[in-house]
Amino acid sequence: MASSCTIKKDSINQVDRMPDNCYNSNYVSNKKPLQPQQFIKLPTGSIQPQGWLYKQLELQKNGLNGHLGEISAWLQKNNNAWLKSDGEWGWEEVPYWLRGYSSLSYIFQDQDMLKETNLWIDGIINSQREDGNFGPYMTNNGKQDFWPNMIVLWILQDYYEFTSDERVIPFMSKYCHYLLTVKDEDFLSSYWENSRGGDNLWSVVWLYNRTQDPELLKLGEKLHKNTADWTQQDNLPNWHNVNIAQGEREPATYYLFNKDTAMLNASYNDHNLVRKLYGQVPGGMFGADENARKGYNDPRQGTETCGFAEQMATDEIMTMITGDPFWVENLEDIAFNSYPAALMPDYKALRYITCPNHIQSDSENHAPGIQNNGPFLSMNPFSSRCCQHNHGFAWPYYNENLVYATPDNGAAILLYCANTTNMKVAKGKDITIVEQTNYPFEENVSITVNTKSNVVFPLYLRIPEWCDSAEVSVNGEKNNYSSKQGSYLKIDRTWKDGDKVDVYLPMKISKRYWADNKNSISVDYGPLTLSLQFDEQYKQLDSRATAIGDSRWQDNADPSAWPTTEIYPNNKWNYALLDDSKIVVKRKPFDMTKNPFTIDGNPLSFKAYAKEVVGWQIDQYKLCPVLPDSTFNLSDSIQEITLIPMGASRLRISAFPNAE
Repeated sequence: MASSCTIKKDSINQVDRMPDNCYNSNYVSNKKPLQPQQFIKLPTGSIQPQGWLYKQLELQKNGLNGHLGEISAWLQKNNNAWLKSDGEWGWEEVPYWLRGYSSLSYIFQDQDMLKETNLWIDGIINSQREDGNFGPYMTNNGKQDFWPNMIVLWILQDYYEFTSDERVIPFMSKYCHYLLTVKDEDFLSSYWENSRGGDNLWSVVWLYNRTQDPELLKLGEKLHKNTADWTQQDNLPNWHNVNIAQGEREPATYYLFNKDTAMLNASYNDHNLVRKLYGQVPGGMFGADENARKGYNDPRQGTETCGFAEQMATDEIMTMITGDPFWVENLEDIAFNSYPAALMPDYKALRYITCPNHIQSDSENHAPGIQNNGPFLSMNPFSSRCCQHNHGFAWPYYNENLVYATPDNGAAILLYCANTTNMKVAKGKDITIVEQTNYPFEENVSITVNTKSNVVFPLYLRIPEWCDSAEVSVNGEKNNYSSKQGSYLKIDRTWKDGDKVDVYLPMKISKRYWADNKNSISVDYGPLTLSLQFDEQYKQLDSRATAIGDSRWQDNADPSAWPTTEIYPNNKWNYALLDDSKIVVKRKPFDMTKNPFTIDGNPLSFKAYAKEVVGWQIDQYKLCPVLPDSTFNLSDSIQEITLIPMGASRLRISAFPNAE
């Protein structure tokens, strides 16, 4: 359906949402009777990352995700159930890993990686049985576990967008028709699949938009009915951190089918409920460890690396469904402040659980202070086989969501990041958008539109909620308007080759007070939360001796190339922040050769003042102790301390006791 929206040439306005009376004519988006979507993801491969994001993806390619197929027993090809019907190795591990690995292969177009990706995808497609089912037939209580197949559908969606392989649509359609034949009592009956049925529902939306098969609408109803109830007002189906991060998007996805705003509101309620109870912490997440527990809401509780990645995906999906910049803000909060610190700087190991207040990273069992049992705070390539395999899709998916198409055949830049995007606007006109910036470490963004001929289309830019004085100029001409935080600036014009938009997003120091966590303080600088800079002391160990029992090496793997790293503090950390003291920013040149999410590579540091909290010391579980109550004692002397971005700090204090 062609767009019916009217474009006002050479106008600049601020809008809260995208138009809902038109459809993009260049890209596949929601077809009737589905609720129209606000933003439309560009096909995989449309966006080429640059700058710091390229650096993260390069590190990932050379790190654990890029080489896991060589070392994880779950990914060995010999006797693998994803490659042969009676194979031994098979459940979620191959799909988890392949989701990130395949996306990396499309970004880098590395021939060896593409060959590896195609081998697994060919095996999966060839595994389809006559009835439409595919992959390993894993059971729980005698009933098939459909969870791993849900991940595969996401992989195939990206693969199809990148390759247009004509096998994919029939494969997915046949499988979805098979699901309609499964009795409700046998469908999504076990814990993981029941919690995560929304992932399958999102794939049904994708497939329906390409086939308009009415049977898929029936499958949407079936999936929602048999998925755990994520619409409860004052409760969640379970309190597992990854399930929550995934499950909260299910009602909003079902809203696309039934158009009942109660479903949309339920996703917001899930997001806010867990954060009200356990999320009085910086970093965009909540203190669940593996499972949230009453009485454990301190910033020393953490989140699985899987949880960070899945919440980022939820924020991306919710952005496309709702158009609400709220979800972009949360996505940046996690991407800049929480997720990077869960990985070693070289991406060769990760931490199962990472906390906003995290003062020691060893291989001991810290239960019950941390839930669950195991060596879950060290940087270990085999600390848990779920996060080990699943972490790799976070940055590639972030890259895929940097730029969107809009219902009125325009373009929207929501996540400011250096990249080159090739896309169609207006009535099929090809353009290239080149974005140059070191955001969030710097405040300027330069956007250049390259086009072979003049073209009229709207360009939308997000004005962040934290920025109260954004400035935008087009070809050097500054536009005078009252900047509205948390909205979109819409630039309608006839774009000429080389037209340039400059965006200035001035950052300033602000503070958040966590009333439900003893009125602790966190400090923000624009979208970055700040943490105490530690003198981090690294100690390498044999990862075979520190891994949990269900992690397995391939026989020919070299464990010495993939050590566990423990991290210890070589400094005092028990500081209360002086709330009335001035915090001063120090900048150094941005070094493109370094990872900015490290102490050495980040270009920002901040001078602040604090006092030591007497008696606030490591506790009996060898953890950062819970925040002191209001009666804590302070030392007499004022100390100058250094703060750095939270995402650059593997050890950190991010929620400070309030010295005032």
